Amino acid sequence: QVQLVESGGGLVQAGGSLRLSCAASGSISSISAMAWYRQAPGKQRELVATIFNSGWKNYADSVKGRFTISRDNAKNTVYLQMDSLKFEDTAVYYCNVKLIPLTAGYWGQGTQVTVSS
Repeated sequence: QVQLVESGGGLVQAGGSLRLSCAASGSISSISAMAWYRQAPGKQRELVATIFNSGWKNYADSVKGRFTISRDNAKNTVYLQMDSLKFEDTAVYYCNVKLIPLTAGYWGQGTQVTVSS
């Protein structure tokens, strides 16, 4: 089993910054990919950013140039630096960790990010 603990959400004004963290623990031999998703009220959960074991990263078009995903392999922790936040970034943000590629992986409990306009 793998446990994920997220932190860093909160309330911020538009144009501000937040940094999310997600620490993985448990039966972890290796991690294939770590990602952040978000779900706004009344909307489907969407992929925000992914970082693979190789170090390759990809981002949703809506956050390119504003968000940065990174990871600390020694700590099994993934971060999401969110800058120039917009009202439409308001959502619950979820961490996802895949030990095996193309599987559902494990989910964090979610952390609320609220951007005031």
